[in-house]
Amino acid sequence: MNKVIINAEIYTGEEVIESGFIRFNTEILALGSMDDYQVNEDEEVVDGAGQKLVPGFIDIHSHGGYGSDNMDADPKLIDEMTTKMLREGITSYFATTMTQSDENIENALAAIKEAKAMNPMIQGIHLEGPFVSPAYKGAQPEQFMRPADANIMKKWNDISGGNIRLVTYAPETGDVSEFEKYCQENNIVLSVGHSGAKYAELNGSAVSHVTHLFNGQLGLHHREIGVAGFGLLNEDVYAEMIVDGFHIAPDMVKLAFKARGADNIALITDAMRAKGAAEGESELGGQKVIVKDKQARLESGSLAGSVLTFDDAFRNMIEFTGCSIADAVKMSSVNQAKEFGLDQKGLLKTGKDADIVVLDDELIVKETILGGKVHVIEG
Repeated sequence: MNKVIINAEIYTGEEVIESGFIRFNTEILALGSMDDYQVNEDEEVVDGAGQKLVPGFIDIHSHGGYGSDNMDADPKLIDEMTTKMLREGITSYFATTMTQSDENIENALAAIKEAKAMNPMIQGIHLEGPFVSPAYKGAQPEQFMRPADANIMKKWNDISGGNIRLVTYAPETGDVSEFEKYCQENNIVLSVGHSGAKYAELNGSAVSHVTHLFNGQLGLHHREIGVAGFGLLNEDVYAEMIVDGFHIAPDMVKLAFKARGADNIALITDAMRAKGAAEGESELGGQKVIVKDKQARLESGSLAGSVLTFDDAFRNMIEFTGCSIADAVKMSSVNQAKEFGLDQKGLLKTGKDADIVVLDDELIVKETILGGKVHVIEG
């Protein structure tokens, strides 16, 4: 039976409908102003007065949460962990790996491939490392880092079933020409991260994406603007941002938004297994992590991913920058779908998948609709 939500404030990703309806089954069948709404028999009607509908959130950079990590290489746990992300409004997910031994990475890629066959939320893989710089390692284990290698990349993409969609690498670590060529030919977006590359080096590379802008990279300086400056200046580059208030100061988030606008920023969580768990000890890549005050840090004090939920990132972006809900929708759904060719995702539009987040006036997730199936969020 079809379902229709009426009297809702709808943010389609292209326009705002102040009082509208959306009719769907597994896909969106129709939407528009209540002035154009016509009652259909044999469908479930829900009054959405006081609710805001936005496209399902797309997290392209997250290692785990709810006690599990993609590097655990357990398809069942990855499937269960991903499903729990519905409570944050996430409907599409790039399972993200990290710098580890070849064996551990290969086991994780094979497990994600298996989990993807079980869970429609998993839309691809983000390979973060090991082709990164020890000088900007962050929480990536240095002993497993290596220069970018096209042959290894091909092997790993084959193991993944061709599901790698995004790779974080440091282009200054060696001759990356063959590596970049392979990625471009195989629909893998090249992202600079954990890198000390200079602006001139990046302008001569195939990079079109910046991993967690400002974090784990050569930052802004008045004589060398580095990776961060590259992410801020280049109009054709998408820049990820961890908007938890710790990885990037709120005022710097506001500065980045003023520089880039809403069309080329991608909100991410960069979450690790401790997301959704109580404070205390956790683990990332075999390293001890301490979670306290909504921050995850190594014993050295370095930030180790985040415990950020995507709905918090959405609300924080609005609070820190004063941007509109429509702008936040671009940064949480529209841009990711556009960049990665997720043609059925990212917009509330006829023919697209019925991936919808239902928010209240405080922008708290009340329901997440995945492929037309309604998941009520408790508490």
